[in-house]
Amino acid sequence: MKYVVVSGGVVSGLGKGVTASSIGLILKSCGFRVTAIKIDPYLNIDAGTMSPIEHGEVYVLDDGGEVDLDLGNYERFMDIKLTRENNITTGKVYKHVLEKERRGDYLGKTVQVVPHITDAIQDWIERAAQIPVDGQSGPADVCVIELGGTIGDIESMPFIEALGQFSYRVGSENFCLIHVSLVPVLNVVGEQKTKPTQHSVRDLRGLGLSPHILACRSTQPLEDNVKAKLSQFCHVPMENVVTLYDCPNIWHIPLLLKEQKAHEAILRVLNLKGVAKEPALEEWSLMAKMTDKLHVPVRIAVVGKYTELLDSYLSIHKALLHASVARRKKLVIDWISASDLEQGVKKENPDAYKAAWKLLKGADGVLVPGGFGHRGVEGKILAAKYARENRVPYLGICLGMQLAVIEYARTVLGMPDANSTELDPNTKNPCVIFMPEGSKTHMGGTMRLGSRRTYFHAKDSRSAKLYGSRGFVDERHRHRYEVNPAMVPRFESSGLTFTGKDETGQRMEIIELPNHPFYIGAQFHPEYKSRPGKPSPLFLGLIGAASGELDNVLQQSCQETVVPRPLSNGKFERVYWKGSPKKPVSVVYSVCDGVYS
Repeated sequence: MKYVVVSGGVVSGLGKGVTASSIGLILKSCGFRVTAIKIDPYLNIDAGTMSPIEHGEVYVLDDGGEVDLDLGNYERFMDIKLTRENNITTGKVYKHVLEKERRGDYLGKTVQVVPHITDAIQDWIERAAQIPVDGQSGPADVCVIELGGTIGDIESMPFIEALGQFSYRVGSENFCLIHVSLVPVLNVVGEQKTKPTQHSVRDLRGLGLSPHILACRSTQPLEDNVKAKLSQFCHVPMENVVTLYDCPNIWHIPLLLKEQKAHEAILRVLNLKGVAKEPALEEWSLMAKMTDKLHVPVRIAVVGKYTELLDSYLSIHKALLHASVARRKKLVIDWISASDLEQGVKKENPDAYKAAWKLLKGADGVLVPGGFGHRGVEGKILAAKYARENRVPYLGICLGMQLAVIEYARTVLGMPDANSTELDPNTKNPCVIFMPEGSKTHMGGTMRLGSRRTYFHAKDSRSAKLYGSRGFVDERHRHRYEVNPAMVPRFESSGLTFTGKDETGQRMEIIELPNHPFYIGAQFHPEYKSRPGKPSPLFLGLIGAASGELDNVLQQSCQETVVPRPLSNGKFERVYWKGSPKKPVSVVYSVCDGVYS
């Protein structure tokens, strides 16, 4: 097993996650099987109890793991399925060690950070790296490890010490360290400054780790004299100093790495040059360049609670992007704070109220994502009502589906006090109720989590057609409350259909309004399984409906795109398989030069 470790210095938010994801993608394109691990130095067991405003979204895996959002980047870039074991936290490691101590596994020894915590970290890395994540049997060839936080943070020290020991455990030919740092440009002098990176590398070396490769974030490509200076003072070969400058979209980052031969530097360190293929990134390059050229807009209003930090809805954003690119549309997202749509804000802050409603009324489609708590709920209900009454395409996810049901009960069924018992425990019309298997005393890891199967009960419904007219679909969940099954007959008799249910038929998974252009709610989170080039079907439906192309989307219910072959004229030949990829109904060839024809 080969290991590539990505660390960060100077400041947080440099894009270590995207860098690690890009390295994984480019190594995969070289013919290697890859996996990934994220190390988070916080004391939380997992990300499940952390505020999205503080830490970004909670990403959910197939096995129900609630993990850092960077694992979502790994899955999207490398097209893999990770497990909860692939996210290591200080809380997990200490819990594991203390449980062993309580059992007496240490045989009376004094339990210390070194060697017991550091050994546990190394064992965890080796164990997690062996887990297959690409659908094949056996371990991957290369494991990409991202060390969260910034070099110098106190909470990172045990992990840095463990990684220093780990480099000797696995051997120098199996360990490559890439340090992501910042090369700022001071406006006063307009010069790229290397001193922050020099100090960061000095601190890293003082902790026992020396980087093999420097990945420098900057607004512009590094000048040659700057690279030479970094090489000299950081003891890194000049060809191993790469620059990750600002790009129109993050899909360009793997291409930047390839252009600067970063993969060759990694392969040299890991002694893999003799077995690696030339990176095959034609499809990725085409997608990145085409995205920059899109100009026909589709405007989606995302009405949420945590809109002050857009990372709170990172997977939502990416799923919308994947779908809009697939439909050749330029995505425009209007982020609307749900509270600003409510009547109370009309008096307190009329400007914010008018601005929010102007954005909502100007949208081609409306999306209400998941969330918890009371704040903004009434605004989300108003957004669902506006979309339903004005026939604007609507997609409600998790809480967004539940609130669409509540709005329907209040407005159509004449139940003005209809609510969720999460929001009003004493409501006389509980449309959404607490699930029996949930816990009301413990928050962490007690929801209905992970991949669950949804069976379609209406094969001619839009949702079923979007998923290729299959009998069922597996999607990821994260919720404590569900639609009250006792009220389902009354909803269905009035026109609201429940087209998807769980295996018992008692848990509602998908709602639809058949007489609406596109009004769908899903209890699950389809955004977590959306991938570049393979968008989530429900998001594809929303974008299709918002751009007036839903019929085309439904007709292309099973379409596989084959990697394009470069032609001598600099263009690409693309192959579309309509029907089953194994037994194509028809094959269509087209040629494009960066924009799909």
